[in-house]
Amino acid sequence: MNYVLSVINPYGVNIMNRVCEELNLPIVLSLPCRGTATRSMLDLLGMDSKDRRLFMTVASPEQTKALIQEQRKRLYIDAPGNGVTIGVPVKSVGGSKTLAFLSNGQNAKGTPTLNYEYELIMVIANQGATDQVMDAARSAGARGGTVVHGLGTGSKNAEKFYRVSIASEKEVTLIVSAAGQKAAIMKAIIEQAGPDTKAGAIAFSLPVSEIAGFGIKAE
Repeated sequence: MNYVLSVINPYGVNIMNRVCEELNLPIVLSLPCRGTATRSMLDLLGMDSKDRRLFMTVASPEQTKALIQEQRKRLYIDAPGNGVTIGVPVKSVGGSKTLAFLSNGQNAKGTPTLNYEYELIMVIANQGATDQVMDAARSAGARGGTVVHGLGTGSKNAEKFYRVSIASEKEVTLIVSAAGQKAAIMKAIIEQAGPDTKAGAIAFSLPVSEIAGFGIKAE
């Protein structure tokens, strides 16, 4: 199974909801987010805003491919600025009932092979640090990212780990990278925006099994 993340324009929300319903995808979550494109890049792509919607669901490999196919047909995600979809392999599931629910009763077994062409870099940084994080990432070849606002769940009196506050407001930046570029991008982020800086960023990566969107062709 894949944990599928789709970043789309707001006008596509109703279409995306219908596609997910047609494919019987469980636990479809949607939340607002924003792209990291600069003003000049938005002008180049003919876009008015960085506002986006992030959809998250769980899908079988077959459902993932079908979802991407429908997004290409209905949301034109291969066109400039229309979105990107990635599938992150699910390694384990908590219990047989959860597995049955997520797989719609299908016999899903085995563990994924974690060796893929692309990776998803997740950067958790202090609020307002996105530009610092993305400047660092772009210096190592990153093309762009998506930002989701979050809030730490530590207690009000939680101590800081290095300079990273456990309970303060956060910005989560999602960056899709070729596997060969991942190490350089993460190194640049940690050196230029890491725990020893005001951004206080921490970063980790996940393998990507499926990908579609402008500039990246799925196999």
